[in-house]
Amino acid sequence: MNTERQHIHVDATDPFARGRQRGEQLRDTLTGGLEIYDRLFRLAGLPEDGIREDALRTADAVGAFRPRLREELDGVAAGAGVEPWRIAALNARTEILAQSGTGRPGECSTIARCAGADPAAPRTFGVQTWDWHVELAPHWHTHEIRGGRHDVVGITEHGILGKIGVNSAGLALHFNILGHREDGVGGVPVHLLAATVLEEAASVAEALETVRSAPVTASSSFTLFDLTTAVTTDITPVGVFVIDPTDGTLIRTNHFLSPVPRTAEKTELYQPDSGDRHALVASRFARDPKPQPQDPDELLEFLVSGPGEPQLCCVPDMALPLGRRWATLATVMLDPASRTARVVDGSPLDARDRPRRTLTA
Repeated sequence: MNTERQHIHVDATDPFARGRQRGEQLRDTLTGGLEIYDRLFRLAGLPEDGIREDALRTADAVGAFRPRLREELDGVAAGAGVEPWRIAALNARTEILAQSGTGRPGECSTIARCAGADPAAPRTFGVQTWDWHVELAPHWHTHEIRGGRHDVVGITEHGILGKIGVNSAGLALHFNILGHREDGVGGVPVHLLAATVLEEAASVAEALETVRSAPVTASSSFTLFDLTTAVTTDITPVGVFVIDPTDGTLIRTNHFLSPVPRTAEKTELYQPDSGDRHALVASRFARDPKPQPQDPDELLEFLVSGPGEPQLCCVPDMALPLGRRWATLATVMLDPASRTARVVDGSPLDARDRPRRTLTA
């Protein structure tokens, strides 16, 4: 992995102090990411006064859900030297951007496996690509968060408390965005919900309980797996829906896999691309003889596209304007048994010859 990639360490127990630690470490780099999101919000036709109002409503919802989270956000703002509403808006960037109907050129792909020689004690592991705007490539980091109920390691964007990772109890979380016509602002941001799940939950069952308790207003999928169990979810304003593995495998892209939210899906955002990527990965698991990956590394080849195939690794077209230059910014492999996240700066193709940063919760 790029040894220049920033790594954040948080170990305070007080919520405000935890946030301040994060903000102080990001003080010199956070504003660059904020400026890019300001531009993306403007491209989406969202005025600053409306975003500020949305951020303040979000902060109130976060405070009602988990008061410590709002304190932590305020700590990030204090440590980084920015206004608190801007940190709230950053953590609610999925919800804020959901108000735009603009189509997007690509997104993340995830595979999780619950497999092994002993069906009573299968091994679980997963891998995903994180695809996002290439302009934000300098504005994400790896992190290790200690001092809470569970230690957490993984990746997130500058100023956002959580995204993809694994905790010291052996619970792993991959993250894919979805789009529903009821999506909007005013609830608990999905990124903060991911952070909460990883800090508090020791199992898939506990994670689902936490997810179901949160008043979310935008849609995403958490693929959750502990030492023996794996599920993926459709998390939406109209409910949380759980999907079990097929032959020990979960494939997740950016469309709903359950019928209830599918009836109001924003298909213009990610289709047909999401369905094509899902079908391509599924076809690779269906081939004869059927592959039986036993390690996260063995999943990498399933997320590499060939000529004429749907694009599983996003390569930005720099001739396109801001907002349409999609890139695979990171590839993340999670292993609950070893409590590790292995991170490659770039795509599964890059994973073949780039070093990896291994983080242990």
